[in-house]
Amino acid sequence: MGSVVVVGSQWGDEGKGKIVDWLSERAEVIVRYQGGHNAGHTLVIDGVTYKLSLLPSGVVRPGKLSIIGNGVVLDPRAFLTEVDAMRAKGVEISPATLKIAENVPLILSVHRELDQLREAASGAAAIGTTGRGIGPTYEDKVGRRAVRLADLNDRETIDGRIDRLLAHHNALRVGFGAEPVSAETIREELEAARPVLEYADPTWRTLREARNAGRNILFEGAQGAMLDIDHGTFPFVTSSNTVAGSAAAGSGVGPSSLDRTLGITKAYTTRVGNGPFPTEQKNEIGQLLGERGAEFGTVTGRKRRCGWFDAVMVRQAVQTGGIDRLALTKLDVLDGLDELKICVAYDVDGERIDRLPVETARQSRVQPVYETIKGWSASTRGARSWGELPAEAVKYVRHVEELVGAPVAMLSTSPERDDTILVEDPFHI
Repeated sequence: MGSVVVVGSQWGDEGKGKIVDWLSERAEVIVRYQGGHNAGHTLVIDGVTYKLSLLPSGVVRPGKLSIIGNGVVLDPRAFLTEVDAMRAKGVEISPATLKIAENVPLILSVHRELDQLREAASGAAAIGTTGRGIGPTYEDKVGRRAVRLADLNDRETIDGRIDRLLAHHNALRVGFGAEPVSAETIREELEAARPVLEYADPTWRTLREARNAGRNILFEGAQGAMLDIDHGTFPFVTSSNTVAGSAAAGSGVGPSSLDRTLGITKAYTTRVGNGPFPTEQKNEIGQLLGERGAEFGTVTGRKRRCGWFDAVMVRQAVQTGGIDRLALTKLDVLDGLDELKICVAYDVDGERIDRLPVETARQSRVQPVYETIKGWSASTRGARSWGELPAEAVKYVRHVEELVGAPVAMLSTSPERDDTILVEDPFHI
């Protein structure tokens, strides 16, 4: 019995979907604990592709219990649409297999619209959000004006909650030149969200019962460590804590319930949206990595920026996130390159440093200090044992382990779930 927290160690898009799918087969309970439908995983099972943006990966596997925790912000419209899409693919989803924290905050139209109004008004300073209302909903949660799932049943207080919500949003809308929203519009929207109530559950208690029963639990993170609201490249970050510690607060379990943390790590680096990216390659190398790695966002389809592996960033993610082991993905994308570069330090204004600066201006001036190592000509694609890898590829993996301070427990060599070299099963370390 054990629990594993899966986190991204870079800027997201590290290939978590395949690893989460592999782990979810061994888990009995799968929990999504932060973010919203601005992130997602692509799973390929028996030749069928499932693109999930809000639902936990366990929904596509019979006999698993999936949970959306209180740390998530939930768009009822997007949720119901995704459930219908999964059912159309033959996936059975019901309150017996999927439970949603009754205190999860709801994303409403005013949140989506505010997100888009802000981005449009920011011009060149735009953060590059997905425009799906994630940030404004987290703001309302912290500002104690969010409408939560269970509030749909609270007829005595719901009107007051709507009034408090609109007192804030309508003032902002007027400032942006948009029309105010009526309370009746929000009431109709919430009424349309009522079908979600059948999934509402005190999930903290359900998780405690699962833990006491000795069930394997997988805590499935979204995005990556460098998008963490506290520890990432602020302000070009997401609106929640993406590091492993948020799995406890975002699902209602104690920290002692989190046995180990697996950091999903791409063998190179990618980023979607704006913000600093020290190892970005705006050249033929970046183009090659993007084409070979099919680097387009699961949810938005946006093209990802690509660059060399940044060991400084991943080492910092290991330390701030308490990452015990790595799952290294997309090693095969590097096949055939004569030489590879790894960023081992940063240079900022002539000073060599071993961490990412906090200041936005200094982050933008970071220059990578590279170490060049020999590449390999043979293919790693589909390898399922160390013996099938070229010697240079093994050296690359071992050097990454040394530089970031965490060993590799799993090594992915293609998008196919079985093309994985298992060093240690994270549930049995």
